[in-house]
Amino acid sequence: MAGQETKNSGSSPNASMSMSPGARARLRATEKAVYRYYNDMGKNKGHCTWGAGILEHKGVCSEEELKRKVSVDMVNLEFERRVTDTERDVRRNTKVPLNQSQFDALCSLTYNRGTRGARDTFELVNRGDFSGAADNISRMIKVEIKDGGKKKYVVARGLIKRREEESAPFRVKHTTTPAGESGKP
Repeated sequence: MAGQETKNSGSSPNASMSMSPGARARLRATEKAVYRYYNDMGKNKGHCTWGAGILEHKGVCSEEELKRKVSVDMVNLEFERRVTDTERDVRRNTKVPLNQSQFDALCSLTYNRGTRGARDTFELVNRGDFSGAADNISRMIKVEIKDGGKKKYVVARGLIKRREEESAPFRVKHTTTPAGESGKP
Protein backbone atom coordinates (compact mmCIF):
# COMPACT_ATOMS: atom_id res chain seq x y z
CA MET A 1 0.00 0.00 0.00
CA ALA A 2 2.84 2.40 0.78
CA GLY A 3 4.03 2.00 -2.80
CA GLN A 4 0.59 2.98 -4.06
CA GLU A 5 0.56 6.17 -2.01
CA THR A 6 4.02 7.12 -3.28
CA LYS A 7 2.97 6.34 -6.84
CA ASN A 8 -0.07 8.64 -6.52
CA SER A 9 1.67 11.37 -4.53
CA GLY A 10 2.35 13.51 -7.60
CA SER A 11 -1.34 13.81 -8.45
CA SER A 12 -2.52 15.21 -5.13
CA PRO A 13 -0.97 17.93 -3.02
CA ASN A 14 -2.70 16.21 -0.07
CA ALA A 15 -1.17 12.77 -0.65
CA SER A 16 0.41 12.55 2.80
CA MET A 17 -2.65 13.75 4.72
CA SER A 18 -4.90 11.70 6.96
CA MET A 19 -7.66 12.64 9.37
CA SER A 20 -6.48 14.22 12.58
CA PRO A 21 -7.10 12.16 15.73
CA GLY A 22 -9.58 14.79 16.95
CA ALA A 23 -11.58 14.72 13.72
CA ARG A 24 -11.61 10.93 13.71
CA ALA A 25 -12.92 10.94 17.30
CA ARG A 26 -15.60 13.54 16.39
CA LEU A 27 -16.67 11.48 13.39
CA ARG A 28 -16.96 8.39 15.55
CA ALA A 29 -18.99 10.31 18.15
CA THR A 30 -21.26 11.72 15.41
CA GLU A 31 -21.74 8.27 13.89
CA LYS A 32 -23.04 6.67 17.05
CA ALA A 33 -22.55 2.94 17.15
CA VAL A 34 -25.70 0.84 16.93
CA TYR A 35 -25.05 -2.86 17.33
CA ARG A 36 -27.76 -4.01 14.99
CA TYR A 37 -29.24 -3.16 11.60
CA TYR A 38 -31.66 -0.23 11.51
CA ASN A 39 -33.37 2.19 9.13
CA ASP A 40 -31.51 5.49 9.37
CA MET A 41 -34.61 7.71 9.19
CA GLY A 42 -36.82 5.70 11.52
CA LYS A 43 -39.35 2.94 11.12
CA ASN A 44 -39.72 1.95 7.46
CA LYS A 45 -37.88 5.10 6.29
CA GLY A 46 -34.45 5.84 4.92
CA HIS A 47 -31.74 3.30 4.25
CA CYS A 48 -30.58 0.09 5.87
CA THR A 49 -27.65 0.97 8.13
CA TRP A 50 -25.66 -0.61 10.94
CA GLY A 51 -22.85 0.14 13.33
CA ALA A 52 -21.26 3.58 13.07
CA GLY A 53 -23.43 4.98 10.27
CA ILE A 54 -22.41 2.18 7.89
CA LEU A 55 -24.75 1.98 4.90
CA GLU A 56 -25.62 -1.64 4.16
CA HIS A 57 -27.80 -0.76 1.18
CA LYS A 58 -30.20 1.90 -0.06
CA GLY A 59 -33.80 1.30 0.90
CA VAL A 60 -35.23 0.01 4.15
CA CYS A 61 -33.96 -3.08 5.92
CA SER A 62 -35.82 -6.35 5.50
CA GLU A 63 -37.42 -7.93 8.57
CA GLU A 64 -34.54 -10.42 8.58
CA GLU A 65 -31.95 -7.64 8.54
CA LEU A 66 -33.68 -5.78 11.38
CA LYS A 67 -33.14 -8.85 13.57
CA ARG A 68 -29.42 -8.99 12.74
CA LYS A 69 -27.04 -7.94 15.50
CA VAL A 70 -23.43 -6.89 15.03
CA SER A 71 -20.53 -7.02 17.47
CA VAL A 72 -18.40 -4.19 18.83
CA ASP A 73 -15.41 -5.65 16.95
CA MET A 74 -17.34 -5.73 13.66
CA VAL A 75 -18.35 -2.07 14.08
CA ASN A 76 -14.84 -0.94 15.02
CA LEU A 77 -13.16 -2.82 12.15
CA GLU A 78 -15.64 -1.61 9.54
CA PHE A 79 -15.49 1.98 10.80
CA GLU A 80 -11.67 1.98 10.53
CA ARG A 81 -11.79 0.38 7.08
CA ARG A 82 -14.29 2.94 5.82
CA VAL A 83 -12.36 5.89 7.27
CA THR A 84 -9.21 4.63 5.52
CA ASP A 85 -11.16 4.36 2.24
CA THR A 86 -12.62 7.84 2.78
CA GLU A 87 -9.19 9.40 3.38
CA ARG A 88 -7.92 7.79 0.16
CA ASP A 89 -10.95 9.07 -1.75
CA VAL A 90 -10.46 12.63 -0.48
CA ARG A 91 -6.75 12.55 -1.40
CA ARG A 92 -7.61 11.16 -4.83
CA ASN A 93 -10.33 13.74 -5.52
CA THR A 94 -8.59 16.93 -4.36
CA LYS A 95 -6.18 18.74 -6.63
CA VAL A 96 -5.52 21.85 -4.52
CA PRO A 97 -3.70 22.03 -1.17
CA LEU A 98 -5.95 21.76 1.88
CA ASN A 99 -5.26 22.62 5.47
CA GLN A 100 -5.94 19.97 8.11
CA SER A 101 -9.39 21.33 9.02
CA GLN A 102 -10.47 21.30 5.38
CA PHE A 103 -9.19 17.77 4.84
CA ASP A 104 -10.97 16.59 8.01
CA ALA A 105 -14.21 18.28 6.92
CA LEU A 106 -14.10 16.66 3.47
CA CYS A 107 -13.47 13.28 5.10
CA SER A 108 -16.52 13.72 7.35
CA LEU A 109 -18.66 14.74 4.37
CA THR A 110 -17.38 11.91 2.18
CA TYR A 111 -17.86 9.31 4.93
CA ASN A 112 -21.47 10.41 5.24
CA ARG A 113 -22.36 11.12 1.59
CA GLY A 114 -19.96 8.85 -0.26
CA THR A 115 -17.52 9.94 -2.95
CA ARG A 116 -20.26 10.44 -5.55
CA GLY A 117 -22.34 12.42 -3.08
CA ALA A 118 -19.39 14.74 -2.41
CA ARG A 119 -18.45 15.10 -6.11
CA ASP A 120 -19.86 18.62 -6.58
CA THR A 121 -18.04 19.80 -3.46
CA PHE A 122 -14.75 18.33 -4.75
CA GLU A 123 -15.24 20.18 -8.05
CA LEU A 124 -15.82 23.49 -6.27
CA VAL A 125 -12.78 22.98 -4.01
CA ASN A 126 -10.60 22.08 -6.98
CA ARG A 127 -11.66 25.29 -8.76
CA GLY A 128 -10.64 27.24 -5.67
CA ASP A 129 -14.26 28.21 -4.97
CA PHE A 130 -14.13 27.55 -1.24
CA SER A 131 -17.12 29.78 -0.54
CA GLY A 132 -19.15 27.84 -3.10
CA ALA A 133 -17.99 24.57 -1.55
CA ALA A 134 -19.11 25.78 1.90
CA ASP A 135 -22.52 26.77 0.55
CA ASN A 136 -22.85 23.44 -1.25
CA ILE A 137 -22.01 21.48 1.90
CA SER A 138 -24.52 23.53 3.91
CA ARG A 139 -27.32 22.61 1.49
CA MET A 140 -26.78 18.85 1.96
CA ILE A 141 -29.29 18.47 4.78
CA LYS A 142 -32.03 16.52 3.00
CA VAL A 143 -32.30 12.79 2.58
CA GLU A 144 -34.43 10.73 0.26
CA ILE A 145 -37.12 8.58 1.78
CA LYS A 146 -39.95 6.56 0.32
CA ASP A 147 -43.37 7.43 1.60
CA GLY A 148 -46.24 5.37 0.26
CA GLY A 149 -44.01 4.11 -2.53
CA LYS A 150 -43.09 7.65 -3.62
CA LYS A 151 -39.67 9.25 -3.21
CA LYS A 152 -39.48 12.48 -1.30
CA TYR A 153 -36.75 14.53 0.31
CA VAL A 154 -36.94 15.54 3.95
CA VAL A 155 -34.64 17.58 6.16
CA ALA A 156 -32.61 15.33 8.45
CA ARG A 157 -32.28 17.46 11.58
CA GLY A 158 -29.05 15.72 12.61
CA LEU A 159 -27.36 16.90 9.42
CA ILE A 160 -27.88 20.62 10.05
CA LYS A 161 -25.20 20.96 12.76
CA ARG A 162 -22.92 18.46 11.03
CA ARG A 163 -23.01 20.41 7.75
CA GLU A 164 -22.34 23.68 9.61
CA GLU A 165 -19.22 22.12 11.09
CA GLU A 166 -18.09 20.60 7.78
CA SER A 167 -18.59 23.83 5.84
CA ALA A 168 -16.87 26.10 8.41
CA PRO A 169 -13.24 25.43 7.30
CA PHE A 170 -14.16 26.55 3.77
CA ARG A 171 -15.69 29.84 4.93
CA VAL A 172 -12.26 31.31 5.68
CA LYS A 173 -10.12 33.03 3.09
CA HIS A 174 -8.01 30.31 1.47
CA THR A 175 -4.34 30.86 0.89
CA THR A 176 -2.28 28.55 -1.24
CA THR A 177 0.20 26.38 0.61
CA PRO A 178 3.76 26.61 -0.75
CA ALA A 179 4.87 23.62 -2.84
CA GLY A 180 6.27 20.77 -0.78
CA GLU A 181 4.00 21.39 2.20
CA SER A 182 1.05 19.08 2.76
CA GLY A 183 -1.43 21.73 3.83
CA LYS A 184 -1.08 20.73 7.48
CA PRO A 185 -0.81 23.65 9.88
